[in-house]
Amino acid sequence: MIEYINTEAAPEAVGPYSQATLVNGNTLYISGQVGIDSETGELVESDIESQTEQVIKNLSAILTEAGFSFENVVQTSCFLAYMGDFKKFNHIYEKYFITKPARTCVSVSDMPKGALLEIAVIAVK
Repeated sequence: MIEYINTEAAPEAVGPYSQATLVNGNTLYISGQVGIDSETGELVESDIESQTEQVIKNLSAILTEAGFSFENVVQTSCFLAYMGDFKKFNHIYEKYFITKPARTCVSVSDMPKGALLEIAVIAVK
């Protein structure tokens, strides 16, 4: 069984996809989130710390809507516009992903709306 998860507490998808997909009630696939504020629809400040905090807030809202938490996260895919932001990004990331899920972290050349990072998540109950 597949259920599509959407919450107004996180920004709307910027393309033809859902915020997340819940499979068989126990595996959640969250689409990549960038630092868009759900209230304004705009990207937050242009520094890695502000955008990382907003991405985490967006992920948290989607996890909560589906009945999950950061403790359920088993894998993250992280995309940074500048690998020079890696240390600052990790400093914030490690405060939330305390279970240390498996992770991919790569640098990419361009992201939607000029974002500095994007994180996609897989969580399991």
